[in-house]
Amino acid sequence: MSIRRTRLTPDESRLVALEAARGLLIEAGPQAVTLKAVAGRIGRTHANLLHHFGSAAGLQKALAAHLGDTITTTIGEAVDAARRGETDPRTIVDMTFDAFDREGAGALASWMLASGNEDALDPVVEAIHRLVDKLVATALTPDLATLIRENTLMLVLLALGDSQVGGPMASALGLPREKAREIATRSLVFALAQEAAAAARGKV
Repeated sequence: MSIRRTRLTPDESRLVALEAARGLLIEAGPQAVTLKAVAGRIGRTHANLLHHFGSAAGLQKALAAHLGDTITTTIGEAVDAARRGETDPRTIVDMTFDAFDREGAGALASWMLASGNEDALDPVVEAIHRLVDKLVATALTPDLATLIRENTLMLVLLALGDSQVGGPMASALGLPREKAREIATRSLVFALAQEAAAAARGKV
């Protein structure tokens, strides 16, 4: 008969808290991500959360890092699948845009910056940097490595901007709400075609 373990390790406890914070972010926005709210959601004390994160700002920065890691892992897997022709480039675009919009990463970054946390985007930028380094390491030519960096910059800036003012801007310009995603998709389709062409030349 197995014995059910009820005590979590510090890392497990921290992850549970971050997942709860992520839920609050999606449901109620960045202003809802407080030590008290997260503690209440997971049945812990405020002091327990304070021990793990130090402050509300520490919790928010840890959440940004958690989002950056989980989002870039998912996107990296989608990029690999797209390179193999197993998924559409639009899937990558939608994942990135949704991460900043529906999943709250853009709103969290803006809230943290407005609260005086000037390094709010650092964890997300670092996670994206790790992903790009991984992708660039597999690039067939230096030109393709540059193309990967350029497309990553374009995609992230478009997704972040779209999460902030995408709706009003599209409306003001008389464009469909999805136009930014369509622009990003066209760029990714071109990049993947360039990579496929380079691979084909290498086989000749």
